[in-house]
Amino acid sequence: MLQLWKPIVTGALLTVLSSLAAGNDSQGEIPNEFIDYQAFAEQVEDVGEQRALRRVSEADFIRMAAEPGTVVLDARSAEKFAELHVRGAKNLSLPDFTEAELAKLIPSKTTRVLIYCNNNFRNEPRAFPTKAARASLNIHTFVTLYSYGYHNVYELGPLLDIDTTRLKFDGTLTPRAAAARL
Repeated sequence: MLQLWKPIVTGALLTVLSSLAAGNDSQGEIPNEFIDYQAFAEQVEDVGEQRALRRVSEADFIRMAAEPGTVVLDARSAEKFAELHVRGAKNLSLPDFTEAELAKLIPSKTTRVLIYCNNNFRNEPRAFPTKAARASLNIHTFVTLYSYGYHNVYELGPLLDIDTTRLKFDGTLTPRAAAARL
């Protein structure tokens, strides 16, 4: 007898789970004017073409960072930024990006912005823990800046060794700071 009910119970369970996954809405959608996945997906594709043209070498990043009016933006957490960051960078953690917060750090939407992330550096896992390649902070930061109208964005492209890069760093984990603790 249990064998006869098994397909019915399984079918009913799948219907309930489908309904839950769809948010119990007959259309399978839960409206929220502040979340637009389709627009995000379309923008990722559009921004990808720009991003491919805006990834720069270590030498170009250093040169561009030294030019007046350029903002180097570090979108990692305040904690990781305090540990180690590119000298002169400004910090705004990606979850804190809003129109108002970005405007405080970046004078104009035409300002050149240079970005970098954890996945640009090796041999300093505490300050720059490696993310999954598809979850790299650079990707999210680039797309999000574009969402807010900042289109003059450039990304540090290469993976650099923290011990041999020509970039200068500040923070509590710099060799100078570490030597001072001894």
